[in-house]
Amino acid sequence: MLNDKSILITGGTGSFGKAFTRYVLENYNPRKIIIYSRDEFKQFIMRNEFQEHDAKLRFFIGDVRDRERLARAFEGVDYCIHAAALKQVPACEYNPAEAVKTNINGAQNVIDAALDAGVKKVVALSTDKAVNPVNLYGGTKLVSDKLFIAANAYAGSKDTCFSIVRYGNVAGSRGSVIPFFHDIIKNGGDELPITDYRMTRFWISLRQGVELVVKALEEAKGGETFISKIPSFKITDLAQAMLPGCRMTEVGIRVGEKLHEIMVPVEDSLNTYEYDNHYVIYPQMVWSESRRAVPTGRQVQEGFSYSSGNNDQWLGVEEIRELLKTVEFE
Repeated sequence: MLNDKSILITGGTGSFGKAFTRYVLENYNPRKIIIYSRDEFKQFIMRNEFQEHDAKLRFFIGDVRDRERLARAFEGVDYCIHAAALKQVPACEYNPAEAVKTNINGAQNVIDAALDAGVKKVVALSTDKAVNPVNLYGGTKLVSDKLFIAANAYAGSKDTCFSIVRYGNVAGSRGSVIPFFHDIIKNGGDELPITDYRMTRFWISLRQGVELVVKALEEAKGGETFISKIPSFKITDLAQAMLPGCRMTEVGIRVGEKLHEIMVPVEDSLNTYEYDNHYVIYPQMVWSESRRAVPTGRQVQEGFSYSSGNNDQWLGVEEIRELLKTVEFE
C-alpha cells in the first residue's frame, strides 16, 4: 500500500512520527517521507537517528498554522498523517487562543492543503479527551475531529478520504503518569501521589498506535473513527508495580482530568461496530456511494460505551510490571 508512495507527517518529529517513520521504512519501500514540523533542533536529532534512510526522508520546517507552507509541502503527497497539535492540558488552558490556532485552524489548513493537492488519504490523530471534553485541549480536538469527518463532504470528485484514529496517552509519553512516577522513584522518593484511588487508564504502546493508523490507511472509506481494544489498569496498581510497597497519598483530581478515559461515548453506540481487535465509529452522513463504508463487524448494543473504567480487559500488578520493561521514556 505504501510502496513507492509519498507520505507526509505533520508533527513528524514527535514520538509518534518517529515510530511511524521507522515502521514504514521497515515494512514498505516508500518513495519519500516528509517530516513537517516547526522545531529545527528536533529535526536535526531525527535526521541523525535515521541517517541510513536519509535518501528517503525530507525535512520541512513549517507550522500547520501556515497555509502557504503547507500547500508547498503537500505537493505530490499520496498519504498524510496529521499528528501536530498542542497537547499539554495546562498549557492549552493558559493559552487558549494558541490552542485554537494550532488544533482547529491548523486542522482546517491541513484539510484544505490535502484537498488542493489531491492527497489519497488523510488520517488525523485524536484523543480520548475529545470525548465529552472537560478541558480546552479536548474541546479543540473535538472540533478538529468534526472538521476532518466533514471534510469528506468537500472532496467532491477528488478521491481524498479523511478518517480519525483515537487513543489515549501512550505508555511513557511526556506529561503522562508513568514518567511522572519514574522521576519520583529515580530521585529516591518512597511515596507516590495518586490523584484519585478510583482512577483508571488504558494501556497502549506506541507500536499499537502506529498499527492502528496503518489499519485506517488500509480500510477507511471516509469519516470513520478507529479505536483499539486495549487493556485497562488502575493507577494504584501502576504505583505498586513501579514501586512495590510504596505509600500512596490521594492528592485530588487535577483541573481538566477525568477518572476514566472514554473512547466510545454512549451517544455514538448506534454507529459503533466491534471487530476482533478494534472498534469503528462510522459517520452518520453518507456523502456518496463511493464513500459509503459497509460495516462487516458486529454492531454494539444501544447504550454501549467503551472506557477504561468499564473495560473487560484488565492488567494486574505483575502484568504491568512486565509491560513497564518495554516502555521507552521520551
